Amino acid sequence: MQTLADGKGLFRGGLVALSVLLGTTALTLPPRPAFALSELRHEQGVAQHQPAGNEKAAPVETEQREEETSPLELPLPDPIIRKDQSVTEPADDATGDDDEPQAPVEVLYDIDKAPEPVRRMRQLIVEAAASGDIERLRPLLGKGVTQTQVSMVESEEGPVETLKGQSGDPDGIEVLAILLDVLSTGFVHVGAGTPDDLYVWPYFAEKPLASLTPPEKVDLLRLVTAGDYADMQEFGSYNFYRVGITPDGEWKFFVTGE
Repeated sequence: MQTLADGKGLFRGGLVALSVLLGTTALTLPPRPAFALSELRHEQGVAQHQPAGNEKAAPVETEQREEETSPLELPLPDPIIRKDQSVTEPADDATGDDDEPQAPVEVLYDIDKAPEPVRRMRQLIVEAAASGDIERLRPLLGKGVTQTQVSMVESEEGPVETLKGQSGDPDGIEVLAILLDVLSTGFVHVGAGTPDDLYVWPYFAEKPLASLTPPEKVDLLRLVTAGDYADMQEFGSYNFYRVGITPDGEWKFFVTGE
């Protein structure tokens, strides 16, 4: 019959055996390496991104493909001109119904086709300009309501004084030379039968520059330089000096500009 002392001995022996067993197991397990603080954080970060269970992480390439095929991506535009399409030029008569074709301008070179009062006033102007004395123009320029317009801007000066101011010399010789050149070109009759009935020199003033023929361009460049002509093309019309005489022989204007 076992005594209480024997039971205590057996219990102590079991504890000793268990301690020996646990110590042996601890000695046989592989030691876990120690990590630095930065390595430990890296380990934790990797562990957080590891998929749970049997789930597998999606490849990066798949995510990129999904971004490329996103419905927000806009397609590239088609070519402006396709090889299977032809370009149709607008028709020459594609104008509004309200636009009337511009009547061709009849250029006159024979002064005898103008009324006698017009011929006489023109001759008087030519003789005065050829004299080199601008004062000879004064009686021809009129007074009051019949005074010849010589500037697009109103001025309190007399017409002769205004013309002198426009000349490149103090005596107005340059303006006289221009006046002679203008009256030596062809002319046109405009506004027939209306209050604006006039005979106008040079004919460029009433004819589109784009319609000038090569000989007419020569006529124009006798009055202005090639640079002036280029400026006129950009401006849209002739804008140098012009002369207007009414059918009854009144010298209406001698101005430059539009």
